[in-house]
Amino acid sequence: MVFTHIPSNILLIIVAFAPSLYLAIIFYLARMGLSQMDVPTRQSYIVAVVNENERTTAAGITNISRNVAQAVSPSIAGYILQSVSFLAAPFLLGGMMKIVYDVLLYVNFKKIKPPEE
Repeated sequence: MVFTHIPSNILLIIVAFAPSLYLAIIFYLARMGLSQMDVPTRQSYIVAVVNENERTTAAGITNISRNVAQAVSPSIAGYILQSVSFLAAPFLLGGMMKIVYDVLLYVNFKKIKPPEE
């Protein structure tokens, strides 16, 4: 997850500084291409490390929390745009927060191996 997310989030930050709309669109599309590559890996990892009777619940909680964050984030970005005169702030904050999140995930879960490994 981390190895596709960090480049994806760096591209999100770069979108804020793109000198033209054309380049911003290219960076954003490249970001979107990388940002979802972790989904099968994440789901497989979650299913592998939890007990069999908890798999559906764990997968559901993971997907719900992800969907709630995606639903709420445009409102937060809108608030930031109204509060700060720097229009790139949502891209910068979002990218930096997601990089910190990815690093924390890696640090916390790098030693938890699925039983099959």
